[in-house]
Amino acid sequence: MFEIVKPGININFIKLRPMAFAFSALVIGVGLLSLLMKGGLNYGIDFTGGLMVHVGFEDEISIGQVRSAVDDLGLGDISVQEFGTQGHEYLLRVPSGDSSVGGGRAATIKEALRDSLPGSGFEELRTEIVGPRVGKELRRRGILSVLFATLMMGAYIAFRFQVRFGVGAGIALLHDVLVTIGALSLANVEIDLSVVAGLLTVVGYSVNDTVVVSDRIRENMKKFSRDDIASLINSSINETLSRTVLTTGTSLLVLFALFFVGGGVIHGFAYTLIIGLSVGTYSSVFIASPVVEYMKGGAR
Repeated sequence: MFEIVKPGININFIKLRPMAFAFSALVIGVGLLSLLMKGGLNYGIDFTGGLMVHVGFEDEISIGQVRSAVDDLGLGDISVQEFGTQGHEYLLRVPSGDSSVGGGRAATIKEALRDSLPGSGFEELRTEIVGPRVGKELRRRGILSVLFATLMMGAYIAFRFQVRFGVGAGIALLHDVLVTIGALSLANVEIDLSVVAGLLTVVGYSVNDTVVVSDRIRENMKKFSRDDIASLINSSINETLSRTVLTTGTSLLVLFALFFVGGGVIHGFAYTLIIGLSVGTYSSVFIASPVVEYMKGGAR
């Protein structure tokens, strides 16, 4: 049976701490700059309120033809977005702060598409209507759920191990969320409920990896109490490295399959998890563990 990480490997992860911190600061900075330049995240209908109509065609219809069909309906700014890669499906969105937005506008859009593109095999795939008050409440609850999960996970680590482990886990979790949100902004991914679910999954996965590393550090601190803390942490990370690579690698294989062949509906969710799981593994090694070493007094 082959081994991805050979026994006895001894990478000095603590020595790489300054480079890792600088890299993380750069990535987070780029993500925050993207958010500022774009005026925030690209919230979907779930969080802004409005109407979304998902349509499909048997024939290949260009996005220009779809836009031409709905441009003169007098319904405001209707955005049209390709869905998938086959040129047969489109998402039409009508953001609105009007609580009356609903089925009448959806019917008008669908009728215009049927009349303007006869013989194209038009089909309505789904229609979603969210009122502005509901969208605002969902957005508030989504933000609070991510923040609450991050705080509770950090508190759990502090209770389960020691305060310095909890601080390291909390900083790592905040790092993971910021990097993932920045990546969502850079890729202009639409933030909907599935993406929020992905962020919560990222928080749980990152803590799971941090717990494994922290548990090994604690065991080695009991066995080799006289050893230097930096050496103990390095040994602990190296001992769990094979498990970390295998777990993350197999998870990413599934997520890449979802991303490329799972369809547009799950695209944002898969993208969030790909970024989040990768960053979560990185932060367990290069963020959480060095913070523990620093708080122990091992910073030189």
